[in-house]
Amino acid sequence: MVLNIKREGRVAVLKLNRPDSLNALSGDLHDALNTAVADVAQDESVGCVVVTGAGRAFCAGGDTRSGGARDTGPTSQEQRVDAMVHHAETVRLLHLMPKPTLAIVNGAAAGAGLALALACDMRIAASDAMMTTAYVRLALSGDFGCTYFLTRLVGPAIAAELMFLSEKIAMDRALQLGLVNRVMPSGDLLAEGMRMANELAAMPPVTLRLMKRNIAAASHASLDEMIEREATAMVRCTKTQDAKEALAARREGRPAVFVGY
Repeated sequence: MVLNIKREGRVAVLKLNRPDSLNALSGDLHDALNTAVADVAQDESVGCVVVTGAGRAFCAGGDTRSGGARDTGPTSQEQRVDAMVHHAETVRLLHLMPKPTLAIVNGAAAGAGLALALACDMRIAASDAMMTTAYVRLALSGDFGCTYFLTRLVGPAIAAELMFLSEKIAMDRALQLGLVNRVMPSGDLLAEGMRMANELAAMPPVTLRLMKRNIAAASHASLDEMIEREATAMVRCTKTQDAKEALAARREGRPAVFVGY
């Protein structure tokens, strides 16, 4: 099985499972991941989605042994483009689904594997993990939304440096650049990642949905548009049962228990 899917309460864990290939994205893994992400995006019982890798890598990128983006047969250019766009639906859904997504980066994240991690809302990484764009080393320009996510996270000049030079990024620099949110010793990574995921899954879903929507809009909307968006979202939140529960819990000095509406 190239992808392991596990549920822990309201957390869905998607673990890439090709450790002998450093979890490189074969066609089968692409398809399995695409289907799984689409399923959990629509599953109201899932409050947070975790993506991680089996073994010593997060994901080494496209499986170059199976050709990757290269011309490997009689398939037309248009068909290859369509296949790559279809596979990239995975990162689009991770980025836009109305619930938090968390990458637990347990090892190397390269090329499309880096893009997969960056598509998530947050990333927690092992201190001995490594990130790299990798594409230029293979004379490829980049896919899976890598340019989009990098540019929005670090700005065009640093994105150009990371894409053009394809240097290995240690986690201290990744943290400095904002590519990861937290760095942990490898022995503590999974426990801390799952603690974060369960905390996120317990948050009020409508609130997180609207926060995520606002964050996505903030990169292109004007200040006036964002003020309007935020006001509309705030009013929507005040009408939820979860907002009433939050106020009641504060008055009563107890933790809030959110119901999801």
